[in-house]
Amino acid sequence: MLKVGVLGAGHLGKIHLRLLQASDKYDLVGFFDPSEENAKQIEKEFGYTAFNSIAALIAAVDVIDIVTPTLSHFDCAKEAIENGCHVFIEKPISKTVIEAEAIKTLASQYHVKGQVGHVERFNPAFTAVKDKIENPMFIECHRLAEFNPRGTDVPVVLDLMIHDIDIILSVVKSKVKNVHASGVSVISDTPDIANARIEFENGCVANLTASRISMKNMRKTRFFQKDAYISVNFLSKESELVRMKDVPENPGEFAMILQNAEGVKKQIYFENPEVENNNAILDELETFADAINNNTTPIVTLGQGTEALRVAQMIIDCF
Repeated sequence: MLKVGVLGAGHLGKIHLRLLQASDKYDLVGFFDPSEENAKQIEKEFGYTAFNSIAALIAAVDVIDIVTPTLSHFDCAKEAIENGCHVFIEKPISKTVIEAEAIKTLASQYHVKGQVGHVERFNPAFTAVKDKIENPMFIECHRLAEFNPRGTDVPVVLDLMIHDIDIILSVVKSKVKNVHASGVSVISDTPDIANARIEFENGCVANLTASRISMKNMRKTRFFQKDAYISVNFLSKESELVRMKDVPENPGEFAMILQNAEGVKKQIYFENPEVENNNAILDELETFADAINNNTTPIVTLGQGTEALRVAQMIIDCF
C-alpha cells in the first residue's frame, strides 16, 4: 500500500482522512495542520497521528494529499514534489496559472505523479453519460449554493464555477477562443455571483452561472449536440438523455414525432441511464493510487487542472 499523509485537517481534510483510513489502497500515516489546537483535537477524537511539521510528514510518506487553503497549494506541492512525493491537490490547483505551470514542471522534473481534485469528474451522474457526450455545441451550467463562509477567500469562480469549467474542458475538444463574463460582490470582497460565456474555436458555446448566495442549491449542466440533449444533475445524481432519430416505417402509437418546415420527421427517444451510487472523493483518491501503482495517467492531470485555472482566470479578468 502507498503511504499517504494529509496536509490540512479542516472540513474537507477530515473527509479525506476518514476515506484514506478506510481505503485498502493507502496506508494513512498521519496529517499536519497548522493549528496545534485543531490537530490535537483531531488526534484525540479520531486517532490519526498528528505530525509537528510539513517536512516531517513528507519524509514519512509516498503520497501527499494537499487539502489546505488555495493560497498555500504551491508551497506545499513544491516541498512535497522536491522530496519525491506524488501529490494529490484539491481544486483549484493553485492561486495563479504561473504557480500551476511551475507545479507541472516540478512534477515532470522529479518524475512524480499529480492529480487535481476536480471531484465532479467522478460524479456518477456524469460518468454514466460522459461517453455519450459527442461534440456538444451548446452547454449551459448552473451551480448555485447557499451561503457558506468556507471558500469566500477566493472568487466564486474559483470556489464553484471551476468545477463546471473542468467538466466543459474535458468534453469539448477545442481551444478556447473568447471569454465574456460579469461578476457581482454581495457579501464577500470578491464576486459571489458570476456569469460567463466561453466560446470555442469549433463554434461551441458554454454559458455558466455560479452563485454562493442562492436560496437553494443547484448543480445542473445541459449539453446540446446534433440530434441529442443530455442533462446531468450533479446534485441529485440523475442523468437524462434525449435523442432524435429518423422515424421508423411503423412508429408506435405513443411515439413522439417532430416535423420541421421541410417535412423531415424525427422521433424522440428518452433514456435515463443507470447511475451507480459511489463516493466520488474516495474514487478520485483511489484512481490516483492506481495511476501511481500502474504508472498510468491520472484521470485529472496537473495539466488539466492548470487549464481549468487558466480559463477561470480569464473569466475573473473580465470583472
